Amino acid sequence: MTPTPPPRTITRHRDGRIRAYRPTADPAVFGALEPVAVFRPRTGDELVESAVRHDLERAVYTTLNGVVCLSRAGDPVWAADFEPRSEESSGHRPGCAFSLDGRTVWVYRPDAMAGRGDSDQWVVHDADSGTVLARHELKTVGHGAFHHVHPVDGSVYLDIGEGQDGVVTVRGALGADGVPEFTTYPWTDRCLIGLAPGGERFMSVEHGQTDVAFHEHPGGDVLLTLSVEDFGYDPEETFVEWSGGYLTPDTAVVTLGGETEDGDEWFRHHLVDVRTGTIGGEITAEVPSPYDLKPLGDGSFLIPGAEGHPVRRSCLGGV
Repeated sequence: MTPTPPPRTITRHRDGRIRAYRPTADPAVFGALEPVAVFRPRTGDELVESAVRHDLERAVYTTLNGVVCLSRAGDPVWAADFEPRSEESSGHRPGCAFSLDGRTVWVYRPDAMAGRGDSDQWVVHDADSGTVLARHELKTVGHGAFHHVHPVDGSVYLDIGEGQDGVVTVRGALGADGVPEFTTYPWTDRCLIGLAPGGERFMSVEHGQTDVAFHEHPGGDVLLTLSVEDFGYDPEETFVEWSGGYLTPDTAVVTLGGETEDGDEWFRHHLVDVRTGTIGGEITAEVPSPYDLKPLGDGSFLIPGAEGHPVRRSCLGGV
């Protein structure tokens, strides 16, 4: 029997706090979410990225120069500085994520852009002690990266953006001896958008924004590709946004955008049956950015709400 993954926890930053939200397991419950936990970072720390463990007892966050783990009470549990301290104030965004079981913290360090070396690092810490369990030297010069934790086997995908030089995708997984093993995928032109709810597939968008593809996990073989033309648009005027994801195990949200003759930007969220490649209807959610709609994989999605709280909705109904 496949184990049930832990509850999904989402973080938002507001008023210098890390706010954790948890959509209910009932996909028919909609509306604004209230935080289930709030963490106070250390005084003076400027948040870059954060994650909260599924038991809500630990939060971890990155600054431009380090990573910090907090207890539920807001006390620092451990911290690790990125040495030497960077003199660069922009162009590098360290990222972090908890493993599926909450035992480890995965930290992406864009050291090259921060002026700390020639390439980046991916570091795995013990979540309770901060001890470094693995350190992977990445052959990348990235500005930032997104972590995607597999919902079943616990492996972690890292999608590293190198600006005009493209995108590198690396997967980390625990080997038989418990030591992380790392695999770099053989492409530099695909942005990883998200994993299917059951983890059997993942979705990517071509770096030049010409198409969307769906891959087999973990090998990466392409199962389906859809171009801008397949959606009925002119590829000279329309592109695939680096956003969207899985609305359900078999339905993906693919966002396309462009500009009107007056220079106004537009975007539309299209639904795709990933089993057949059939392009269906659209989600008509009013959001200011194509990146503000976050599919949850259970038929619902999040959009921004009042006072920074996310709002859960469904294209099949709901507030």
